[in-house]
Amino acid sequence: MLLNQISWDVSPVIFSLGSLHIRWYGLFFALSFYLGYVILEKQVFKREGLPVGLLDRLATYVVIGTVVGARLGHVLFYEPASYLRDPISILKIWEGGLASHGAAIGILLALWIFKRKSGKSYLWTLDRLVIVVALGGFFIRMGNLMNSEIYGHYTSLPWGFVFLRDGETEPRHPTQIYEALSYLILFFVLLKYYISNYKKLKEGFIFGVFLIVLFGVRFLIEFVKEPQVAFEQTMALNMGQWLSIPFILAGAGLLWRTSRKK
Repeated sequence: MLLNQISWDVSPVIFSLGSLHIRWYGLFFALSFYLGYVILEKQVFKREGLPVGLLDRLATYVVIGTVVGARLGHVLFYEPASYLRDPISILKIWEGGLASHGAAIGILLALWIFKRKSGKSYLWTLDRLVIVVALGGFFIRMGNLMNSEIYGHYTSLPWGFVFLRDGETEPRHPTQIYEALSYLILFFVLLKYYISNYKKLKEGFIFGVFLIVLFGVRFLIEFVKEPQVAFEQTMALNMGQWLSIPFILAGAGLLWRTSRKK
């Protein structure tokens, strides 16, 4: 068997209890929040002598911002007409449909509210939070892999995946793995940089690097990714790429701003 005939036929359901289905995607989603909390507690809040209660409050805002933002982002950016016909289906998160760009916007809004109640600056919080957000991106894309979704174009490369569960018969780019590994590397780089420099960090530097790298990677990988919705097939740049550009520019602006600070 050739290496480029990797047959992927993994069930998205780990096990079932009656009508309750425990899915890989849900497990990875929960794991991203749990590990993110632990890492922030051990590597950031403890290192800087901050109370755990502040982290609990931050975690609450982030969870709400992520779920609400990701769901509404998918609804508004990708399938607005479909959900306007059936608004109740917006609440059916278990059926799928979460947008990373919507999650980013939701988190930014949630942290704006957190800033007003915590006394910490907006960029101070973002510089530390995005470290574990990168790790969360790794887990989310692995969840997409287990769901056999958001994959790429046909390929003859030796690591192509045949997504049998989705009815595919030819190998495709496993774009979920491309993104997941990129985000995992970004997580380790940002964490190492923070640990080495947390006493002399310029506010906004880590956040700026995060925006440029994460959404830059997302922009490039979209070129080999299948369209998520039909209207993207006629676009020179798809919706994910257009939505990534403002984040990349914002990251460049932050790095320019921090470079001017002594």
